Amino acid sequence: MATIPDPSTTNPITGGSTFSYLALGDSYTIGEAVRQEESFPYQLQNLLKGKNIRVANPKIIAVTGWTTDELQAGIKKENLSGTYDLVTLLIGVNNQYRGYPLSTYRKEFSELLQKAIAFAGGDKRKVFVISIPDWGATPFGKNSGRDPKVIAAEIDSFNAANQEITVAAGVNYTNITAASRNATTDVALVASDGLHPSGKMYGQWADALLTKVADVLK
Repeated sequence: MATIPDPSTTNPITGGSTFSYLALGDSYTIGEAVRQEESFPYQLQNLLKGKNIRVANPKIIAVTGWTTDELQAGIKKENLSGTYDLVTLLIGVNNQYRGYPLSTYRKEFSELLQKAIAFAGGDKRKVFVISIPDWGATPFGKNSGRDPKVIAAEIDSFNAANQEITVAAGVNYTNITAASRNATTDVALVASDGLHPSGKMYGQWADALLTKVADVLK
């Protein structure tokens, strides 16, 4: 795979034949415990390149451990200007992990979604929300002392909320949660830390987004 430039040195590119990409989230967006090019935003960029759709290196606003309110603060701190041709949003696992109220998540996720739409210049077609994967299916989850069934039920509740809000807003929703639970039987889907997705799982997410994103950008 070709060497990918540092995204921190890449400014958003609008118009022309190269599209700009803003990825909002937490460790799942960064690609914690895998190489940068194995994260789903970079794999998506590479897959789009294979369809002759040029996308600039993603501008990523995400930190491992972030909750919805921390992502909001992170966005504010970045003080972004301009708009993007593609925006992805994946957030909420840390709200669930910390036991934060679902009602708080609903409010803050809804606010984040509206910010994502604004970053897309108000064009809802350019925004893509990804569901929260189930960390309870990982080795870390199994050894966490928490009941995987309870984790799964809570993840499902958070996803029911973000899907309802996303669909109501007229934004595309991609559910990767069921597939993430295959980590129970396929250790190749888990990174070396035993918790985060591997490049293989991130590749599945990029595949799930590819056609939808390509149809909007082409």
